[in-house]
Amino acid sequence: MKLLLTSGGVTNPSINAALVQLLGKPIAECHALCVPTAQWGHPKCGPSSVRGFVAADPAFRHLTGLGWASLGVLELTALPTIGAQRWVPWVREADVLLVDGGDATYLSHWMRESGLAELLPSLPDKVWVGVSAGSMVMTPRIGTYFVEWPSAPDDRTLGVVDFSIFPHLNAFPTNTPADAQRWAAEIGGPAYAIDEQTAISVVDGSVEVISEGEWTKFG
Repeated sequence: MKLLLTSGGVTNPSINAALVQLLGKPIAECHALCVPTAQWGHPKCGPSSVRGFVAADPAFRHLTGLGWASLGVLELTALPTIGAQRWVPWVREADVLLVDGGDATYLSHWMRESGLAELLPSLPDKVWVGVSAGSMVMTPRIGTYFVEWPSAPDDRTLGVVDFSIFPHLNAFPTNTPADAQRWAAEIGGPAYAIDEQTAISVVDGSVEVISEGEWTKFG
């Protein structure tokens, strides 16, 4: 897949231009599926925040509220009970998957359980736009710092890319550069700390940082 891994979504013209380039056509002509699953694994998320994401409320203007041709919902926890013959065509027909934040280990679990993780390699023209955990799930590890799901066996995620991501740099009192430095020491491998104005594009193994804000590479 073509990956656009963000902290806060499509928050500035540079990230917007990168997204349009990945899509190959205007956002208004693209059909999106939004994936709220990670929210259920995080104690600060719930029915209200999931509704806001799905309904493209103003708080989600940088992801579901970008002006897509259509928005559908792909809830991964439901997929194992309905059969791949139903949901795989939905994914193949969409132009882009919009994957919200929450807990990345919970999202990783349900990507495997649902079969979506296994399907991804067969979708080279599909675009994945992640926010926070929706980006971190593609990395090998997220660090114990970000594990909120009590049933998570460890901090490992899908490992689609070979670097880890510390999101929301300077957005919260607990996401300072010093916090990122300590997190990176635990990760012990390639990693990026990115703020809300930064994204990482990954296409055919080529990694590019798109930023109008602050970011740091570790390792």
